[in-house]
Amino acid sequence: MTYEELIERLDPSVYRNLKQAIELGKWPDGRPMSREQREISLEAVIYYENKHNVPETDRTGYLDRGEKAGTACDPSVRRKQSGDQIDPDQFVEVKA
Repeated sequence: MTYEELIERLDPSVYRNLKQAIELGKWPDGRPMSREQREISLEAVIYYENKHNVPETDRTGYLDRGEKAGTACDPSVRRKQSGDQIDPDQFVEVKA
């Protein structure tokens, strides 16, 4: 069985347990996760979310920017380099 097949067949309860283990840094039985276990689990969770079309808002690492989206408080926005006056039109969205 390949890694891709394993993730495709992963039970949703196992996915939820992995996700919770990553968040808490420990397995459901209380044992701490090693750095390597956490990295591998995180890769599996992200891969699962992509394969199973989990809504973007429910995915690992999603940040709801809410009212701050597109403003100077949004880290994906940088200010144009011109003058000291603050003008909302001076901000441009940075897409990585």
